[in-house]
Amino acid sequence: MNSYIYGFILSLVVTVLATPLVKRLAIAIGAVDKPNHRKVHQRVMPRLGGLAIYIGFSLAYLLFFPSSKEAMGIFLGGSIIVLVGALDDRFELSPKLKLLGQIAAALVVVFNGLQIELINLPFEGVLSLNWGWVTIPVTVFWIIGITNAVNLIDGLDGLAAGVSGIATAAMMIIALIMGNMVVALYCVILLGGIIGFLFYNFHPAKIFMGDTGALFLGFNLAALSVMGFKFATLIMFVIPILILGVPLSDTVFAMLRRFLNKRPISVADKEHLHHCLLTMGLSHRGAVLVIYGISAVFATAAIIFSQSTLWGALVIVGLVIIMLEVVAELIGWVGQKKPLLNALRRIRRLSRQGTK
Repeated sequence: MNSYIYGFILSLVVTVLATPLVKRLAIAIGAVDKPNHRKVHQRVMPRLGGLAIYIGFSLAYLLFFPSSKEAMGIFLGGSIIVLVGALDDRFELSPKLKLLGQIAAALVVVFNGLQIELINLPFEGVLSLNWGWVTIPVTVFWIIGITNAVNLIDGLDGLAAGVSGIATAAMMIIALIMGNMVVALYCVILLGGIIGFLFYNFHPAKIFMGDTGALFLGFNLAALSVMGFKFATLIMFVIPILILGVPLSDTVFAMLRRFLNKRPISVADKEHLHHCLLTMGLSHRGAVLVIYGISAVFATAAIIFSQSTLWGALVIVGLVIIMLEVVAELIGWVGQKKPLLNALRRIRRLSRQGTK
């Protein structure tokens, strides 16, 4: 228990102390974020803030974390990701170079023994899928996908850090329930760094985490989800998807929106979740707090899901999907088409006619 307490405190305190120094470094080397038509901030802001999270986390990890080949793989892969993110924050790397760096980091994780090794269908005695070599590309794809999903939501002060913090806390709670103390301790230390950075990153932010932080947090969440559920039933693997519900749904809706509007998937827009909430009239801080609330709902659903029966789990997934679709249609997350709301209105009209 001491490792949890001391690791959390050290990670938090070191991050708090390191962030002003990283801010000076970012300004000195020109790692700054300039406003443009896609961005919400109106002044030049230092980025590279994720380096402070990494410093606080690394010191606590090296001092308090027990020997673990898989955890060391995540730590080393995360170090590669931080390097790639820092270079991007300063020099704006091409997408291909960033992807190569992410693949290298994911492969470090895989070759240190961390893979999605076995999927059991949730019907006893029916089928187990042992994928063999296929686990390598599947694991790499999962890690890269989650890494970039977290990066995509980094659009408002404190947004990516707060959502990642809620996801990390949920993963920690589930790991404790399942008795996975290695994942729980890793989450505790990571959470300390996230909270320490939020002192400077919540609106009005003094520094951005940049790709250094967004990629680092996304990478860790992706790898930790594999570490916690690499031997799982198919239904249990929904847990990390629920935990990471906000960044994943924002990514999926962005792809769907661009497909429906016949635009290239790689072309950026201003219709992400946070943009939609701002368009509705919410303040900067208000939009962030609403997304925190949505993240907390996903996290709570994941925790309940982890303790549910098969049918209870299916009900939870169904309710979450319906809730997500309703929210998406209300705020125009996918576009102007509202099939579910229109269907509900038709049902309501028919029910009124039936009672007359």
